Amino acid sequence: MRYMLLMVAEPDDETDEAEAVAEEAAGADEADEACWMPWAREATARGVVLKDGARLRPASTATTVCARDGEVLLSDGPFAETKEQVVGYNVIECTDLDEAVEAASRHPVVAQFGGRIEIRPVLAD
Repeated sequence: MRYMLLMVAEPDDETDEAEAVAEEAAGADEADEACWMPWAREATARGVVLKDGARLRPASTATTVCARDGEVLLSDGPFAETKEQVVGYNVIECTDLDEAVEAASRHPVVAQFGGRIEIRPVLAD
């Protein structure tokens, strides 16, 4: 079964934006590899398949879309009024929710940065 792991944290918009731009220009650097690669290798060894994942640009770069009465309304930034934002995601494939919880509990966002991870089953195709 596929699960989406939503990384939730209180981002520092300026720091995250600068890091994202630098990483994009340079490609994956050793610091990022040291952060998430051990988790990915461990998950793979336990049978969890990492399907996709990425950090997201800061919420300040978001555009929120709403359609009401045939009119499309756009607003800058996230819709939610909260300090915590979704800062990244992973899509994993594993046997059940217990295995997804185990993988999420070892993710560097939780283990190293005190964030939270929301786990959602992906609807079957």
